[in-house]
This record gives sequence, C-alpha cells and structure tokens, in this order.
Amino acid sequence: MSPAVKYTLGRIGLFAVVVLALWPIGINIFLKLMIAVIFSAALSFFLMRGWRDEMAQQITEATERRRAEKERLRSALAGDDQPGGTDGKSPEVQ
Repeated sequence: MSPAVKYTLGRIGLFAVVVLALWPIGINIFLKLMIAVIFSAALSFFLMRGWRDEMAQQITEATERRRAEKERLRSALAGDDQPGGTDGKSPEVQ
C-alpha cells in the first residue's frame, strides 16, 4: 500500500476514534468535530511520524524522478543529447 494512502487512512481512522471518544459528552456536534480535528492532528503528529516520513520520502523521490526526466527532455529538445538515441552509440554510417 502506498505510504500516502496509509497515512491518509490512518489520519481518518484517528479522527474517527477521537469523535467516538467524544460522542458521549453532551456538547454541540460541531464543537465535538472541531475538538476531534485538533486532537487527531496533534496525536497524528506523534503517533504517525513513521508513516509521514515514508510519505515524504516517496514524494521526494517522485519529485527527483520528474526533475531528471524534465532535464533529459529539455536537453533532447535543445539538441544536446548524443546523436543516434539515448544509448550513447553513434549512428551507423552506410
């Protein structure tokens, strides 16, 4: 499972647990939801550090891949790449 999906589902699950814990308290439902958002965010900061780090690493790697591909395409469009393709071999002379 993707780290982003894991982290998102964990955050939603933590929010649901906090809402259920606040359910018996006799206050306005919107106040319960606001308190649940705040507490679940604070708890996820400490409890889900590993998943958050995995997600950040995945995003960083994807960004680097995109940046490298963008540079490769720019150099190819500018004509800076090796003639004969990307394998680095020169074209056959007939």
